[in-house]
Amino acid sequence: MSHSEYKSADGRVELCPISDGDVERVANFLHAELNDRLSPSAWASAIQPSWQISSPNHGFMLVNGDRVLGVYVAFYSQRRVGDRLENFCNLSAWCVLDAYRSHGLRLLKAMLDQDGYTFTDLSPSGNVVPLNTRLNFQHLDTATALVPNWPWPTWGKRPRIVCDPATIEASLEGRDLEIYRDHENAPAAYHLVVLHDGEYCYVVFRRDRRKRLRLFASILHVGNPELFARTARHIYSHLLTRYGIVATLAEDRVVHSRPRFSLPLHSSRPKMFRSNRVSPSQVDYLYSELTCVPW
Repeated sequence: MSHSEYKSADGRVELCPISDGDVERVANFLHAELNDRLSPSAWASAIQPSWQISSPNHGFMLVNGDRVLGVYVAFYSQRRVGDRLENFCNLSAWCVLDAYRSHGLRLLKAMLDQDGYTFTDLSPSGNVVPLNTRLNFQHLDTATALVPNWPWPTWGKRPRIVCDPATIEASLEGRDLEIYRDHENAPAAYHLVVLHDGEYCYVVFRRDRRKRLRLFASILHVGNPELFARTARHIYSHLLTRYGIVATLAEDRVVHSRPRFSLPLHSSRPKMFRSNRVSPSQVDYLYSELTCVPW
């Protein structure tokens, strides 16, 4: 894509794709302007996904010379949907300096002008949601239950839960193994495998922050929903005793059943997508900022 330029009172504002060589300065910008809890090196690691794919860019940015004025980070993946491969573009961190907010929509337009992608926005801020709606994004059903991570007794027959990389890799097969290898080094993804009665369930979760407290887990992927439902209380207990996570956020569409002893959230965080080829049930949370950005 060729660069485009606009003149403003403050000089030239150039829009261009984020290349590998731009990652460091984009990371410094996001640390300074969006979330300083993540170091520049952490942002740089997050921007470059752990899975291997030839992507057109890392998103788009606004610049004036060497100065970054705004960015919109993207994560690309190619996923099997039914009997075909589908290209996905996950919209992630969007940040523009206040003085250049009028140029912010240029970033979004550049992203959506890329043909042949299903677009996902899995953490849109409040003012982005109505904008996405006007641009034909659909809402995913994100009905969520809050599950207290109670410590359960260890006696009796109970599942084995493993979280060391070598055992996880040895336990998985097929698509689960591909997902694990793609996300093993994703900065925000945590992995565990439940082994029980000759079956296994691969689980991916992230640590989440609510009311400034990073004491929650959000379940991102469940490979065997039936086994997950049978062993859930042990999984939640494991999250408490192993990671110090006091509660779990479990979306119905991810875990496929309402957990026992849980409280439904009155309002869950929105997640959106835009596609004329993919249905809501075919959108998941892997290969996205939810696995890459540990905010």
